[in-house]
Amino acid sequence: MKKIALILISMAGIAANGQEVMTPELLWKLGRISPLGISKDGKNIIYKVSTPSIEDNKSSSEFYSVPITGGKANIIKNHQDLITDKNQNGQWVLSDKEVKIDKVHGKDFYPELEKSDVQIFNALDYRHWDTYNDGQHNHVILTNDKKEEIDILSNEPFDCPQKPFGGDEDYIWSPDGSKVIYVCKKKIGTDYATSTNTDLYEYNIDTKATTNLTEKNLGYDVAPQFSPSGDLSWLQMKRDGYEADKNDIIVRHKGLDINLTASWDGTVDSFLWSKDNKKVYFLAPVDGTKQLFEVNFPGLTKIAVRVNQITEGQFDVNQIIDFQDDVVLVTRSDMNHANEIFSYNIKKKSWNQITNINTDTYSKLSLPKVEKRIVKTTDGKDMLVWVILPPNFDASKKYPTLLYCQGGPQGALSQFYSFRWNFQVMASQGYVVVAPNRRGMPGHGVAWNEQISKDWGGQVMDDYLSAIDDVAKENYVDKSRLGAVGASYGGYSVFYLAGIHKKRFKTFIAHAGIFNTQSMYGTTEEVFFTNWDMGGAYWEKENKLAQKSYTDFNPITLVNNWDTPIFIIQGAKDYRVPMGQSQEAFQAAQLKGIKSRFMLFPEENHWILKPQNGLVWQREFFKWLKETL
Repeated sequence: MKKIALILISMAGIAANGQEVMTPELLWKLGRISPLGISKDGKNIIYKVSTPSIEDNKSSSEFYSVPITGGKANIIKNHQDLITDKNQNGQWVLSDKEVKIDKVHGKDFYPELEKSDVQIFNALDYRHWDTYNDGQHNHVILTNDKKEEIDILSNEPFDCPQKPFGGDEDYIWSPDGSKVIYVCKKKIGTDYATSTNTDLYEYNIDTKATTNLTEKNLGYDVAPQFSPSGDLSWLQMKRDGYEADKNDIIVRHKGLDINLTASWDGTVDSFLWSKDNKKVYFLAPVDGTKQLFEVNFPGLTKIAVRVNQITEGQFDVNQIIDFQDDVVLVTRSDMNHANEIFSYNIKKKSWNQITNINTDTYSKLSLPKVEKRIVKTTDGKDMLVWVILPPNFDASKKYPTLLYCQGGPQGALSQFYSFRWNFQVMASQGYVVVAPNRRGMPGHGVAWNEQISKDWGGQVMDDYLSAIDDVAKENYVDKSRLGAVGASYGGYSVFYLAGIHKKRFKTFIAHAGIFNTQSMYGTTEEVFFTNWDMGGAYWEKENKLAQKSYTDFNPITLVNNWDTPIFIIQGAKDYRVPMGQSQEAFQAAQLKGIKSRFMLFPEENHWILKPQNGLVWQREFFKWLKETL
């Protein structure tokens, strides 16, 4: 019996023409690359490759060095010795560690009751992402040759690096080594949970004094970086509480803050200075992709600031590693290929692939075809829609088709390569995938990006239906076999569409979706998000925008219209969209007699990270589609 099962799994990866296609099992064997920097001699790129092991249920890592011009990659052991240490300057070394600051546990208050497992909280921020607050905070530490330490944040109850995803990019040396610039949101409890006001602070090693460098700005100030001439620069959002605000590049030059991208109709992901100090290169979403841009730095002259797009194509440029003369080193992906390191010659406009982590694997596969389509929305706008067609696509055949609903809600739907919501895998199992750049996504102008806030169930839902209705006109789409799938806001979208789709869809899959906007407001940890995107609290009866979010745009109010099979997935340690959301949805479906399934991952958060869990996720995803579509 076991042999038969293995043969069936193997056969599932064979396309009609005998060539293999991507499968969930193969997806979880791919290497995942992480560039670490340039070697001290400037000749090599140092990078890490993490490879999941289904058997061990974890990933193992190898470190490599490859010439920046391309060539053979070599395994290395002491990778840290090969890269310039950006955190060491003179006698001091910069690092970070967790420091116990707050009393939280029962034994903190009552040492004699050391076996108690009580947690006591007096304000919000008692849990974040997937972890409960245990009274420890990330602090930046200075250490000298004598192993003496200075805690830059002293006994303050704040975090640097920022939780949950900050790293050593959150603190840097000043050019002369006399100061440390660090990112911190110096708020605690409920104030912390309701604000995005993150600032840049300067710590003077000699005087021990700390200065807030961005006190006047009320939104995010992050990603500090000094220009070659010594000007501090960073990324800034203006509005407190709006995590998806326009992100701009700010340069503090001769006492003045210059916004280099203020007049550009887009939002910046990351940036890096040119070595001659004349330009800033940055990455940003545009037209369903992520590309490399440049903006000139005029200083205080009257020279106009101009933004130019450098790269163009059906791919994502995901990280700027370094510049070597006219050549930029980046990572690049598309919907059929995971990240690899590439070089791009700006003058010649030519690409060179440096690493080939998964090239051999992809070369043996029949790949899906990714088409760009423009669909008219109900308000007369042009909407970009990605259509992913199965390998060996035959337009004379009828294919089951999935509407993919992106999360965020302001997440870019670009040429990303996901190891869970993987369009290559979906298409390779015989499904057409429709992925619309609906309202709320960056890369189509700031107004398009912002429109979704406080209108979750409005125009965006029309955008979804416009996309699937338009593609469903094609003869190759089996209109009787349409499904809608998505996670986070995409899960919300699935729950909402289940109440308004009017028999369009035959099945639904929602992962970590918001089902009840009222209980979401009462249990999510980053309250600034719900305050902004839903317009306020559910008890603000005079607030018309908020009331619409908690009534008209609340999926729970549409459950009486549910009549379609639905698969609901959830991580129990997801505190962004807490488990109760999926529980409520599953309970409603079951009590209404609707075919439904609930898949719970007790140790996972908003994402599914463990290899065996990831493979179960994929297998159950396609098992459900086979049963219901």
